[in-house]
Amino acid sequence: MKLCEACGHDLLPSNRFCTHCGNPVAGPSSMPSTPPGGSPEAEEMNLPVLYLMIALLILAGLFPPWETAPGQPPEFLGFHFILNPPDAASTGQGSAGIISRLLITVELVTIAIAGFYFSWLFRKKP
Repeated sequence: MKLCEACGHDLLPSNRFCTHCGNPVAGPSSMPSTPPGGSPEAEEMNLPVLYLMIALLILAGLFPPWETAPGQPPEFLGFHFILNPPDAASTGQGSAGIISRLLITVELVTIAIAGFYFSWLFRKKP
């Protein structure tokens, strides 16, 4: 058993703090100064990959996927409407379409997860 230097209370050898007064206990069982990996330097995320992810998220927001309007047979109109989006109120020749909320959500989440994963995968190691 060891004693607390501040209050003199008996402590177990594994205690890092006094259970009576809360003061830190000096000795070999105190907290290590370096992380368990042994290196005090932190790893940095790969910023160019994160910038690419942000650019792709902006493009995905500007050019969303389209699908057919309700009341028509379900069909994914795809991304070929980027330069010529369908009119939601069109009738006759053109395809009526709406922005697919489900597909844009899946697209944005996938881009974000992939961006963070690749930024972590290609991180700068000390």
